[in-house]
Amino acid sequence: MLPRGLLQPWGRLCRWSSPFVQLLALTVVTFGVLAPLTCQHLLYSYFYVRRWYLRPMSQDFLKQNQEDGLNALNYFERLQTPNASERSGSDAFRPWLLITIITVQRRPEFHYVLQVASRFHRLLRECGPPCRRHQILLCNVEMDPGSHWDAKLLSNFMATVSRYGGREKAELSLNQFEREKRDYTYCLEKSLQAYSPEYVLLVEDDAVPEEEIFPVLHHLLQVRLSKTHLKDALYVKLYHPERLQHYINPEPMRILEWLGLGMFLGSLLGLAYAWASSRSSLSWPIVLFFALYSMLLVELVGRHYFLELRRLAPPLYSIVPVTECCTPATLFSASSARRALGYLSDVHCRPGFAKDTALYSLLRTKGERAFVVEPNLVRHVGMFSSLRVNGSPKLL
Repeated sequence: MLPRGLLQPWGRLCRWSSPFVQLLALTVVTFGVLAPLTCQHLLYSYFYVRRWYLRPMSQDFLKQNQEDGLNALNYFERLQTPNASERSGSDAFRPWLLITIITVQRRPEFHYVLQVASRFHRLLRECGPPCRRHQILLCNVEMDPGSHWDAKLLSNFMATVSRYGGREKAELSLNQFEREKRDYTYCLEKSLQAYSPEYVLLVEDDAVPEEEIFPVLHHLLQVRLSKTHLKDALYVKLYHPERLQHYINPEPMRILEWLGLGMFLGSLLGLAYAWASSRSSLSWPIVLFFALYSMLLVELVGRHYFLELRRLAPPLYSIVPVTECCTPATLFSASSARRALGYLSDVHCRPGFAKDTALYSLLRTKGERAFVVEPNLVRHVGMFSSLRVNGSPKLL
């Protein structure tokens, strides 16, 4: 028999070798120490310390945004102005993809529309032959189009249409949400009339495209969206707010993804634990623990950050049923654009029922389908809304 003095440390060692104690310690260390310390500065994490980081991060974002606006202005100032035929394109030219940028004058020091247009312009030039049937159209919906100086500058480099200023007069009696919807439908209709494209990408002037947007769009349109269950969608959104991308949200289809992720990571981490603890077999309670552990970790750290891993290759991007908010970048086929125009002409927007909500409501009333691409293919950089007064904007 071992002496009593040796039995006490052996007993403590046995207690620490218990799976319950080990996994409890892992949980406490992960969620009580490591995750809060490493994720406190992540904007879309539950561990984000808002009172410490939100104000300085918002100020840094505004400063960087202003610098990006000046860089975009310099980009176009350095470009050689093309001739009229190059700006408008040949009469026989029918784009496969028409990128229509909807713009209105706001906070000129940020040059929002120049940021968007310069990024698309550069990406098209770098894309080469795969993008030879792509075209950019600027749709100026400012009531006094001559006052929109950035749009006037861009008219030297790309085709431009203006809603107001000619025979078309602003309907001042309309509320701003209905006016925004009519501006939106005007730009979509003009896109179809002027170019008869196969697809229209309707982009608001504060939605800057990601670097990989064209390879991903080509893969989606030529491969994924040609499948039967994805065909004839009313629209495809290229953006959903990051703060609304968590699993615990009104979109129930994410629950299946969450459960699948938990079972995959639970099995993987369970095998790693069995190997590290020299166990001969893997028990279901261990797998279940690591499934719940990984599900909780991904949700608290932020699903948005795990979605970023999909940027490694276009086939990794996912297409899921659409979410309601918001429409900075929306893709239509020619046929779906005509259907959307007909539907929206019968809808009246108002506070609480803006164009994004109107589009979403059509899915149920008209029996249509729509999808959203994850992760986002554009970045929403505008912190100053054209609809709402926001004198002191913040990132959240």
